[in-house]
Amino acid sequence: MKRFVVPALLLAAVAAQAASLGSSARTIIPADVQQIISVDYRSMKSSSTAMALKERVLPENIKQFETAIKGFGLDPDKDIDQLAFISFRAKDGSLRTIGIAQGMFPDDRVAQIKKRMKLKKIAPTKHGQSELYPAASGLQMSFLDPATMLFGDLASVTIALDTRDGELPRLNPNSHIEDMMKGIETGTVWSVLDGAGTQNMMRSALGDASKLADYETLRKRLLGSRYTMDFNNGVDFNLDVYTSDNFTAAGLSSLVKAGVLFRKMTATGVEKLALDSMSVDNDSAKLKLHFKTDDKKFESLLRSDLFAAVSK
Repeated sequence: MKRFVVPALLLAAVAAQAASLGSSARTIIPADVQQIISVDYRSMKSSSTAMALKERVLPENIKQFETAIKGFGLDPDKDIDQLAFISFRAKDGSLRTIGIAQGMFPDDRVAQIKKRMKLKKIAPTKHGQSELYPAASGLQMSFLDPATMLFGDLASVTIALDTRDGELPRLNPNSHIEDMMKGIETGTVWSVLDGAGTQNMMRSALGDASKLADYETLRKRLLGSRYTMDFNNGVDFNLDVYTSDNFTAAGLSSLVKAGVLFRKMTATGVEKLALDSMSVDNDSAKLKLHFKTDDKKFESLLRSDLFAAVSK
């Protein structure tokens, strides 16, 4: 979750149906959120392209959560409907990450998990009214409700629980993030990123084009971004970058187009086909990027030097 780069942000796109946050999940998101990534996990197997993507570039934090979930006797492929990852800034300025697993767990599953921990002589610790259980990779787990599990390191999990309990500001006052979420939460895979994160993302995405003086002029006017992805008919990816005004959106659009043209000069084969499948435009104060290709071309792109370069 350190990068939101186009097309590196395809890292999180491993699903084929809608994935929105539940009410319990929303209550733990701090106001100073940097990024939210939501993935419909259950339908991952319905797309061979999504599976190929998962095997090649599965982010390390997803691997950790999978291991932790299995440690509690759950099967991610059967028991988990959705995984969401939230990064936020703590009071000390550090960046923290939590994961949320949502599923249609059987009514007795929570009791079974607690019994399993007791048999292993693993006692929970308390934070307020919440019970925390140790999980793999040094993570902690807590049930928000019978269908929602919270994961993360101890410091991140306690901040999330304090947010839910009203001791810290929640997401609600962050109207810009809330506004960007509207209309995309029913998407296959979706994500929102704040202004500072978007500025860093665009610098990485533009490559050499970001060294132009124009980008430094535009950078501070980037307010946030969001993307959605769909695997129902090939790969369909849409990115919106929110800017302060029409002039900034138009200037950013020109820089991105220049970056694409520069990459085409050295691209060969499937890389060039992928770049040809990308369109860049601006609409009012937004940069709009669209990428669509078929499964075969995308799976070839996964093995290309271009994808390896942008997904590091």
